[in-house]
Amino acid sequence: FISISPHSRSKRREGEVVKVLERANHTIVGTLEKKSNSYFAFVVPDNKRLFFDVFVPEKELNEACNGQKVVTEIIRWPEKNRNPEGKIIEILGFREEVGVDIEAIIRQLELPGEFPAEVKEEARIISEEISTDEIVERRDLRGYPMVTIDGDDAKDFDDAVSIEELEDGILRLGVHIADVTHYVKEDSPLDKEAVERGTSIYLVDRVIPMLPEKLSNGICSLKPGEDRLCVSVFIDYSLEPVEITNYEIFTSVINSNHRLTYDQVRRILKGEEDHEFAPQLLLMNKLRKKLRKERFDNGGIDFDFPEVEVILNDEGKPVELKIIHHGESEQLIEEFMIAANRVIAEDMFWRDIPFIYRVHDQPDKDRIMEFNEFIHNFGYHLKGVKNDIHPGALQDLLQKVKGEDVERIIETVLLRTMKKAQYSGKNIGHFGLALEYYTHFTSPIRRYPDLMIHRVIKEVLENGKLSNKRLNELEHKIPLIADHSSLQERRAMEAERDTMDLKKIEFMEDKVGFEYNGIISGMINFGFFVELDNYVEGLVHVENLTDDYYYFKPEQMAMIGERTGKIYRLGDKVKVKVDRVNLDERQLDLKLLEG
Repeated sequence: FISISPHSRSKRREGEVVKVLERANHTIVGTLEKKSNSYFAFVVPDNKRLFFDVFVPEKELNEACNGQKVVTEIIRWPEKNRNPEGKIIEILGFREEVGVDIEAIIRQLELPGEFPAEVKEEARIISEEISTDEIVERRDLRGYPMVTIDGDDAKDFDDAVSIEELEDGILRLGVHIADVTHYVKEDSPLDKEAVERGTSIYLVDRVIPMLPEKLSNGICSLKPGEDRLCVSVFIDYSLEPVEITNYEIFTSVINSNHRLTYDQVRRILKGEEDHEFAPQLLLMNKLRKKLRKERFDNGGIDFDFPEVEVILNDEGKPVELKIIHHGESEQLIEEFMIAANRVIAEDMFWRDIPFIYRVHDQPDKDRIMEFNEFIHNFGYHLKGVKNDIHPGALQDLLQKVKGEDVERIIETVLLRTMKKAQYSGKNIGHFGLALEYYTHFTSPIRRYPDLMIHRVIKEVLENGKLSNKRLNELEHKIPLIADHSSLQERRAMEAERDTMDLKKIEFMEDKVGFEYNGIISGMINFGFFVELDNYVEGLVHVENLTDDYYYFKPEQMAMIGERTGKIYRLGDKVKVKVDRVNLDERQLDLKLLEG
């Protein structure tokens, strides 16, 4: 509860916290610190936004030892001159034990654990046989050539794709998505648990799935050579110019012929490997090029960030940072999934029924103006910033900086300038993709919005329209699902980022004294961040800039020397030395090298 001050001197209203009505953290994850022969201990929180250590009396230690990662339940909240008091409810283990560091992040963010017993039981009794009666009700595509294309270690195959050339040069793209709703019935224990989880979470050393493994890696995974139930979309394209001439949405049964990896597809497209599906892949690549060009010609924004994969050994230690570039084979699947999502979204929009859209709002004008001022430092400017910015203007900029030294930093700052995509029951379009209609239909194994809209699509296909009762039910339900799914998505992204950052810092633990080239990637009032050429980010503290007194100019995003006038800006190339690695703080300290 905040009491507003009537005598505020600033433009913003000021107040004083009078009373805490509800606490955000009822449990805290941290490291136990206990001196030998002491009758008490303290838990130092992993979350550095918590400024108090937690006092734990001896009777509440529950045999926890000094240095162990623990989960502490707060039994007395902090008071003036008094730390909060807690009791140990779970011992995760010592930090150096395999998986303990990741388990601590899981507990800290309160991510899902084991599936409840009733969910496991419901999954257990699901039949893996597809009945003849079910096949009769669907279009039988089991003789249709198709393929799944995923990463080397993928186990849950949401989608298969197919292609054929019709008369007059028309290409028919098929996108076939696992029919998860056939097994996950609305409001069942399985469904309620999937709603709560919202998404699968892909951590650096494990996956926390939205659905039990029997479904996600089993009956719902489109494994080659096995009959599977799907919701399919056929889209017919003419290529000169590229445009949709017809489409069809229907339930199906498939039997995927092939399972290829991105690397295999890359080699096949280059002619480095023979494969019986090669003719279809060449047709797919022809369509990919057309769809991608059309999308960018219409203003779609292409952020070409390489991904970093942390390779762990059997002890959970990072041994390699592998840079993964987004090539033709990844783009092929990306474009086909976007194509299916577009068709589904527009079809359902014009049916005027409650639906979940994937939306991306325009960036705020003041943020775009700030970004435009920033890129002026590098000799670039945006067109049309005084009006509503068109995504095409941003794509034009990205094309101009492609291959330049400032490419990555301008892309990074632009990404921070834009709003986050989210789920919504209201269609406002997708700014980044420059699309009027968009949704997420293609990953019902690992995203709940996809699963929910499959349910709506199938009801429409079966009945033609929805009853007033069902419409009212969905009108109430869909906004809640959209909001919750957006929240769970952000939580999953935070967890994925935290575990990745932790292992990146751990990778640098034995590299104190090593020298690296890097680029200034962020500015704060006490220093600047440098992204090394291995994509690990560290901090150069202002106190380590010893040749002058430097002050921060936020409007220029620069550090400027008071005496010399020397400037360090975002995007500048620098050479640094690793000075200190702090795993507890997840911080890499760097020193700037001259020359």
